[in-house]
Amino acid sequence: MKKVNWTFVVLVLIGFVIGGFIGTYFEGTFLNYGQAFGLNEPVVLDLGFILLTFGLKIQISIASVIGVIIALVVYRFIR
Repeated sequence: MKKVNWTFVVLVLIGFVIGGFIGTYFEGTFLNYGQAFGLNEPVVLDLGFILLTFGLKIQISIASVIGVIIALVVYRFIR
């Protein structure tokens, strides 16, 4: 089994987050163009004594892809 490099995973997630912030900052530009997929409304499971709510929505934009590319370049330099 291959070992997961947590630095790589964290940097890619940081790239997505920073790219998302850049995309929302430049809302009217091409950087905010992208696709969102997932659940529109959360799924609720009521068991009487516990209430579970499940939901997931992923939004990928051009800015988030650019953020991931920058994170990969940074990873290559720190590795």
